[in-house]
Amino acid sequence: MKKIAHQGGEVVLIDGTLVHTQRHTGKADRKNHSGKHRHHGLHFLALTDERGRLVWISAARPGRTHDNTAARHDHILAHLRAAGLGALADLGFRGLDHDVLDPVIVTGFHASRTHKLTPGEKEANRILAVGRAPVEHGFAHLKNWRILAKLRTDPARATHLLRALLVLTNLEIDR
Repeated sequence: MKKIAHQGGEVVLIDGTLVHTQRHTGKADRKNHSGKHRHHGLHFLALTDERGRLVWISAARPGRTHDNTAARHDHILAHLRAAGLGALADLGFRGLDHDVLDPVIVTGFHASRTHKLTPGEKEANRILAVGRAPVEHGFAHLKNWRILAKLRTDPARATHLLRALLVLTNLEIDR
């Protein structure tokens, strides 16, 4: 993150993703089941720069882990503040940054049955979506690796594998 700040970057893009895995038998694998995706997998957080290049990937966590929980565990806010960077995030990170005067993480507005979005909030969500578009490209590129299609390994090995793929992805982009 400090390297991005020294190069003149002001914002990183943060997102969480579920890498699907094969289901193991027994009660020990229940923690890897994501209720949101209705699939077994491992949860990863990733930071990308403004162009969508992957900068950092977290350690593998059980699939049921929420984005906010993973970000708190990795002290993402403290690292962003120390580097002097901001982050654009999806609605999964709402409520992570409670500092109203100096927010680090910017998320969109959430609509509900009782609260409809105003035209200004809708426009802000559109602008945020355009700014976050490179993040989807970075994850899509990483998830296209065939080796991740049916991952059947423990979280420690999956972390090493995904970080190795991060290095290979960056080498491939630099060509």
